[in-house]
Amino acid sequence: MSPATPTPFGPALRPLFRLEASGVHLNHGSYGATPLAVLAAQQVWRDRMEAEPSRFFEREYRPAIRAAAARLAPYIGAAPEDVAMVENATQAVNAVLRSFPFEAGDRILVNDQTYGAVGNAARYVADRTGAELTEWRLPFPAKDAAEIEAVFQQALTSAPRLVILDHVTSSTALKLPIERLVEMAKAAGAAVLVDGAHAPGMTGIDVNGLGADWYTGNCHKWMFAAKGCAFLWAGRKTDLHPTVVSHGFQDGFHAEFDYVGTRDGSAQHSLPAAIDFMEGFGVANIQSHNCDMAIAAGDRLAAAWGTETGAPSALMGSMAIVRLPYGAGADLAAAKRLRARLLDEDGIQVRLNPLAGGLWMRVSTQIYNHMAEIDRLADAVLAKRPND
Repeated sequence: MSPATPTPFGPALRPLFRLEASGVHLNHGSYGATPLAVLAAQQVWRDRMEAEPSRFFEREYRPAIRAAAARLAPYIGAAPEDVAMVENATQAVNAVLRSFPFEAGDRILVNDQTYGAVGNAARYVADRTGAELTEWRLPFPAKDAAEIEAVFQQALTSAPRLVILDHVTSSTALKLPIERLVEMAKAAGAAVLVDGAHAPGMTGIDVNGLGADWYTGNCHKWMFAAKGCAFLWAGRKTDLHPTVVSHGFQDGFHAEFDYVGTRDGSAQHSLPAAIDFMEGFGVANIQSHNCDMAIAAGDRLAAAWGTETGAPSALMGSMAIVRLPYGAGADLAAAKRLRARLLDEDGIQVRLNPLAGGLWMRVSTQIYNHMAEIDRLADAVLAKRPND
């Protein structure tokens, strides 16, 4: 598709995915949705694996992993030799945390919106090393980047040895001022791990220029890869090991991470097909469309419900966060009930969280979505109450 060709984003692209025809899928951010073309490429790799398993694992598996990393590298501002392919960002976070030489009394700094699995991994490591887990409160609803930076600066007075930063928060969909936060953490003497689970494909990434020590991101969310495709970029590789120690132990970064035992690596091997899919529409076109639609969706829902969005447009990517028009019952159980009703009764898939004394809805916007779905969601919410 040439740059001059109008991009037919919206319902015309729905047949490119295996999504249920009757559903409204506004939760791409949780698990992604893989295009049929990428699933077909993944199957080709699986067929190669099964056609001659010994040859595949002994000769083809690792070169294909390296080829995927090389194709990914320019999109994240990395050198291929600094990129390891893993199955998900949580796995990469665990690898860094379990490899880090914590001592009793060291502080690990996270925030109150750190992804649950990442927080659990940090707590696990802290409990076993004598390190202390410290949490700072990320402002929400967020006013601007300066407010976030001011609160973070205060949190750094705890003198953390390691800071874990979200590039895009999961629960509140805030695209944080990551460059400035990394700079502040490094100035305070901390090592920095960035959890960029949502960032690849949603926003630009320059890991070499960022200044963090480690950066991980999922490719199966906003880059359209098959499930189980993520990366770990390592600016510091000394004593860094995968969560599964295998044949490549102490043989170097790639030897350890590229092969951790017999497994189906087709999600990672087929990553170039996902990048081909993105390039067919234009990566910048996809990102600007999704961001513009998320901003418009947030504004339309807030207007329909008489509420507010949780972030200004400058802190938004491909997801909007909007407060629901309910003043009571703002707990996790209520969120789960309402989410289930929206799916079962209306066929609408979204994410809900109890935050800041209310229920908030996270709405993802991808190239197959359109504003009529947002209007359908607005009406469905107005017809319900969380405690019904």
